Amino acid sequence: MGSKSGGNGVDLWSEIVASDQQQSQAQVFYGRRKLSTTPPDALPPKQSGSEGDGIRPRLSMAAPAPTKRISWNRSLSTRGRTSIAVGTCINPQPQVKPAKKRGKPPRPKGKVVQPPNFEKERAYFEEVDAFELLEESPSPKKFGTWAGANQTDVVAMTHLSTRLNNWLISKKLNYSCGPSSTLSKILGTPSITQEPIGYDDFDSLSMRTPEKSSVKISSHLPYVEITSKSHKMEDVGKEGSEDLEVAVKKLSLASASSSDADHFNPFTTLLAVCEQSVPSKFQDVFSKYCDPQNILKIGEGTFGEAFMAGNYVCKIVPIDGDFRVNGEVQKRSEELLEEVVLSRTLNCLRQCQEGVDNACNTFIGTIDIMVCEGSYDAFMIKAWEDWDEKHGSENDHPKEFPDKQRYVMFVLEHGGKDLESFVLLNFNEAQTFLVQVTAALAVAEAAYEFEHRDLHWGNVLLSRNGSATLQFTLEGKKMFVRTFGLLVSIIDFTLSRINTGEDILFLDLSSDPYLFKGPRGDKQSETYRKMKEVTEDCWEESFPRTNVLWLQYLVDILLLKKSFERTSKNERDLRSLKKRLDKYQSAKEAIFDPFFSDLFVILVE
Repeated sequence: MGSKSGGNGVDLWSEIVASDQQQSQAQVFYGRRKLSTTPPDALPPKQSGSEGDGIRPRLSMAAPAPTKRISWNRSLSTRGRTSIAVGTCINPQPQVKPAKKRGKPPRPKGKVVQPPNFEKERAYFEEVDAFELLEESPSPKKFGTWAGANQTDVVAMTHLSTRLNNWLISKKLNYSCGPSSTLSKILGTPSITQEPIGYDDFDSLSMRTPEKSSVKISSHLPYVEITSKSHKMEDVGKEGSEDLEVAVKKLSLASASSSDADHFNPFTTLLAVCEQSVPSKFQDVFSKYCDPQNILKIGEGTFGEAFMAGNYVCKIVPIDGDFRVNGEVQKRSEELLEEVVLSRTLNCLRQCQEGVDNACNTFIGTIDIMVCEGSYDAFMIKAWEDWDEKHGSENDHPKEFPDKQRYVMFVLEHGGKDLESFVLLNFNEAQTFLVQVTAALAVAEAAYEFEHRDLHWGNVLLSRNGSATLQFTLEGKKMFVRTFGLLVSIIDFTLSRINTGEDILFLDLSSDPYLFKGPRGDKQSETYRKMKEVTEDCWEESFPRTNVLWLQYLVDILLLKKSFERTSKNERDLRSLKKRLDKYQSAKEAIFDPFFSDLFVILVE
């Protein structure tokens, strides 16, 4: 059926179709924004359109949120999380994409690919691993090791024959190296022919101070012993006309026959210093001073235990073990070797003889030092457990030590109780306590440039006896001070620094940064930090000002931590002393402070 066209020639059927399309589009646009009154559960499931119908399903912004809420914490912690601007009705969990099947890589045409061959690389690295370095770099020093100032980094030397053969190889590879007069020059290592240290070396008459070099001292330790009595490096130098390889073989044979014990060994040297060929048993040492069944534990520390044996105190320190003791790494033989030398050196100050320039009895007397090996005996276990029941030990039970554990036992005089637990009665006792400590530090400064560097109230012992005065000799001047029946003993020289006349022994505290990170306001922690400022973290040099810092610390302890009979004037005197100590650079200067003037009975030139 045809349609008639209007005056303008427009088809009427086309206009009707166009108007119907515009109306349907307007209804769809309006219906997208119309709120639905039908409950969500009553809505029929939507049919997703196919790819060919051109219809893209849309989600209504007004649709209610899902009943199960997804935690933001969980969604934000999801790797590849979605944006927080997504609609509330959309599940933000990432969609899992199906894995695509990977095809095989195309094979090259006309060429066969061979698997990689690493035989050349393997042979190269085997050759490198088999080659022995001529000189290994020294390992960094662990904290807790002593150092000698006149010695450079101490390196564990390889076997003599190995080093000489290595040198010979390098000699063949380097033709530009000219001839040398001695092998010691070529090796760059000084020849050391010292014998192991014996007890006789610690004779007080053979001890020299930094000021007077009239003696030979004991503390120079043979860190590297390369030569033997029968074959010295200098002897090899005389064989310049001979073939070098023949000379090396001769020396290698001599050294090959010698055992490692012929070279320096800290433990072997420690035994020699203690006049021992082999370690002793605990029972044998205790039997010298009392019935072993009667020993008592009287104290403990991080690095050891203290037992009472008769009139003496035995401090036992485990060494050279591979496991931690009380949470700390065990001390090594070389550390104890230096501490033994230092203790014996200070022991020489106790020789109050005529003609001695510096002398005092305030540093604890060392009776004997022994090396022991083995388990704690039953009587020691009983003493340890009795202490644990009464006081509650903070140390590991000695049963945990292995059967071959090594120890160093210091047999010391009984110095009394430490300042922390000792009860001072009055200001006179506090005053003589300070003058005795100051005088002892002054004498040790003059004799050996000594610095204690750890003089807290646990390292000063006090006891009472009937003596009224105590003698000190400082640079040839005799001083007698009032004691009021109180005697002081200074102990524990682990962090100390001393100049024996041959060596400077010190502990490099820069290796222990935690020592200077104690709580703010704590007097002991603040003293460590003040020492670091004074020394500028160079612990080898002499800084007697550190002794003055510990004197200030002890004054603070008397003012803040100790209770004794005192007046307001006494407290003012103590505070004035602390202020005046700021201007002193050593204990030798501080001993002449007006605070101590009333305590000197006689001052003899």
